[in-house]
Amino acid sequence: MTEQRIPAQLAEIIDDFQAMEEPERLQLLLEFSRSLPDLPEHLAGQPELLEQVVECQSPLFLALELGEAPGQPVEIFFSAPPEAPTTRGFAGVLHEGLNGLPADDILAVPDDVPDQLGLTRAITPLRMRGMTAMLARIKRQINDARAAA
Repeated sequence: MTEQRIPAQLAEIIDDFQAMEEPERLQLLLEFSRSLPDLPEHLAGQPELLEQVVECQSPLFLALELGEAPGQPVEIFFSAPPEAPTTRGFAGVLHEGLNGLPADDILAVPDDVPDQLGLTRAITPLRMRGMTAMLARIKRQINDARAAA
């Protein structure tokens, strides 16, 4: 079992959320929704290359690219509609907090990270489960890619 730890770039985001009052946290989540990058050209228009996270209330899809050598960065890509700011915001948090990290660092992230953002009173449990499912899918895709290599 991997020791659980939060990478520095994700810990900083969690600290930012925890330093705010609830209404400000929702505003920060909205900012993350706006900063979620578009899919790169090689994935745009190729839905078969993305996995849908069905636990999300809004359509959210993700894909990973990871190198074969240990320690290489994992690239994470999300697709979510602009009219789904909560879902996009969660994806933005995970993208900014995890993208570019080595696979082992991502696998070590505690599964309860979404709860640590301090949004559980402001966001419905169903939406919180969506973010937890995004993280679980990322980890599963890493493990599947490793098993296939």
